[in-house]
Parts: sequence; structure tokens; C-alpha cells
Amino acid sequence: MATEMTIMEHLNELRTRIFHVVIAVIIITVFAMSFDLRPVEYAGIPLAYPFPDTIHNVSARLILFMQHDLLPPNVTLVQNQPGQAFFAQVYVSILIGLIGAVPVIAREISGFISPAISSNARAGITKIFAPSIVLFLAGVIFSYLVVIPFILGFLYQYGEAIGAVPLLNVTDFLSFVLQFVLGFGVAFQLPILMYGISLTGMISPQFWRNNLRYAIIVIVIFGAAITPDGSGITMWFVSIPMMALYLGGMVVVERRAKSMRDSETNT
Repeated sequence: MATEMTIMEHLNELRTRIFHVVIAVIIITVFAMSFDLRPVEYAGIPLAYPFPDTIHNVSARLILFMQHDLLPPNVTLVQNQPGQAFFAQVYVSILIGLIGAVPVIAREISGFISPAISSNARAGITKIFAPSIVLFLAGVIFSYLVVIPFILGFLYQYGEAIGAVPLLNVTDFLSFVLQFVLGFGVAFQLPILMYGISLTGMISPQFWRNNLRYAIIVIVIFGAAITPDGSGITMWFVSIPMMALYLGGMVVVERRAKSMRDSETNT
């Protein structure tokens, strides 16, 4: 039987796990800043190989894709200070590092909290490892393909209405994109958070259903807080998916509780 760890041992373990996450993020970030992926074909199959290039690197390519995919056709991306393009690549490299390190982050979190819960709950923790990664990527993709293009196009219509020149600073553009990409990636973890809290036994499975109305209010306020305009339209691109995720998490938690009750009855 495992001995109970002291507070210092828990802190040391937490520090070690954070160190693992930081190292993973740094390695991927440095790679994105230092290498380009050059296309090559092998046996008719298109592939890519890493090639050292600190200027035309992976981050630079991703910025070009963002500019092409996300900006309205009439909007021009500009650099009005010498270091803006460099720092833009740094920001995007860190984003690549964070997204690339999601499996490591999920593994370290589950490994840290699993000893503190029961064996049955620990089995549940291992089952949410893959879904947490899938939901994070789903949030990133949803924000990139749906939310950001709509919001940028919607907001720049106001500039067209008054004849303003449609220019966008490169660092402002990337800050805007990173805000939504990371925000949606984290927001899509809501069902995982609900499931994990329920595994600890601190609250009953009915807690989420009983507090549904309050959860909707909090989600709407959150959606209004992270969207940049006061139109009352773009906030629903955040709020509605989170409401659906909350309902999904609520159903999963209740089904798990019912399944455990049925198994205990049968035994």
C-alpha cells in the first residue's frame, strides 16, 4: 500500500511535472522558430522535412496561412514598427508549443491528481485523457474556422460604413487570434472539468442539473467578457457552444453515476 505523501513531497512532484510541461513547450516553440518544413515527395507521397531557417520558419508559414484564411479580402496586414514581425513569430511559436504540448499537459495533470482519488475514479481519469485532447483541438479548430473569420468580417463592416482604410497591425491581429484560439481550446474543456470534479465525490451528480440556470448566466457573462465588441451577437459564438458542452458534461456525469449504481445493485 502506498504511503501518504507530505506537503513538500506533493510540491516537489508538482514542480517536476510543471518542469516536464515547460520543457515540452520550449522544445516545440524553439523548433517552430528555428525550422521550416520543406515539401518533398517520396514514392508519390507528399511529405515534409525540417530545414533550419530562422526567418521563413514554421511560425512564419502559419502567420501567412492565418492572414489568408482569417482576414477579410479587403483588409491589409501591416507592420508599423521594426520588431513587430519578429515578436509576432515568437507569439505564434509559443502558441504552437502550447498546442503541441497538450498531450504532455494532460498526462501530467492526470498523473498528479490520480493518487488523490479512489481506484474507481482513477480509472475514470485515464479515460478522459484522449477526450481532453480532442476537445481542446475541437475548440481551436472551431474558433479558427468559424468564430474568428465571422467576427473579423463583422467588425470590419463598421469601418467600411464610414470609409476607414482597412489596415490591421500584425501584433494586434495575432493577439486577437490567440485570444480566441486558446480561449476556445480551454473553454471546450468544460465537460472534462465537470467529469473530473464529479470523480472526486465532492459534489453529487445532480449538482450540475440543479444549477443549470446559474451556469447559463455565468456562461453568457463569460461570452460577453471575452468578445471584443458590444454588439451582443459575437458573444453567442462563445456562449452557445459552452452551453452545449455543459449539457453534454452533465449527461455524461449522470450516466456514469447511474452505471455505478446499477453495477453496485447487481453485485
